[in-house]
Amino acid sequence: MRRLAVLGSPIGHSQSPALHRAAYARLGLDWEYTAIEIDGGRLAGFIDGLDASWRGLSLTMPLKQQVLPMLDGIDEVARFTGAANTVVFEGTSRRGFNTDIGGIVGALADADVHRVTRGVIVGAGATALSALVAMAELGASDVRVLVRRPGAAQPVAELGRRLGVRVEEAPITALSGVDDVDLVISTLPGSAGLEVVPEPTLVSTAPLLDVAYDPWPTAIGASWLEGGGRVVHGLGMLLHQALLQVRIFVNGDPRTRLADEAGVLAVMRDALR
Repeated sequence: MRRLAVLGSPIGHSQSPALHRAAYARLGLDWEYTAIEIDGGRLAGFIDGLDASWRGLSLTMPLKQQVLPMLDGIDEVARFTGAANTVVFEGTSRRGFNTDIGGIVGALADADVHRVTRGVIVGAGATALSALVAMAELGASDVRVLVRRPGAAQPVAELGRRLGVRVEEAPITALSGVDDVDLVISTLPGSAGLEVVPEPTLVSTAPLLDVAYDPWPTAIGASWLEGGGRVVHGLGMLLHQALLQVRIFVNGDPRTRLADEAGVLAVMRDALR
């Protein structure tokens, strides 16, 4: 039996086991996928102690960044974002990938969002870097990053320069005045409050992708729903990034489609609570 797991702390709320188990059952693979509570201080020792039965790992923050020095190679997306949410073991080699961008793009495609010119990212943590790369893939040339702490968006702005995207930092209170963008992506934790009422025109015209899904609705998600706006649930991102992880664990490459991929995606979607 091959073994896989999602690591993080806290990890009890994760829906990754349900998604992956559904996928491997559909593919006829006798693979085990569990959730394991691990913090950053224990990560290196845990990985070093794994035996040959282990195929790979899914990682939550902040492990996505802390794992990088432990890897033998990473894909271009992980290099851009400085984070790997997927590790695959091949013999003694450890390779890292970032499937978060594909997860964002896939969730937006489900909501018929295929093109972005100007966007807003709320929050400036590691997930904001993935959000910026996803917006760039969809054609964004201008992105505002709304933060609570001045200067927090500097890493996002630096990545924007590498991508050719103009990034402007603004306080989170600017949500009350923004009304000229195509998409808003919130990277705030699910428990984060929102001390500002978003501009009604923004809510009515720009869909919100809220990467958080527990608890639901989040404060920012509730503000969009109450204003009659369109919300792309964070579970959609989780679903599509997990599908890419399954491709990696099964085929070794996120670009190589699975046998019966439509069926696999369908059972994974059904597995979401």
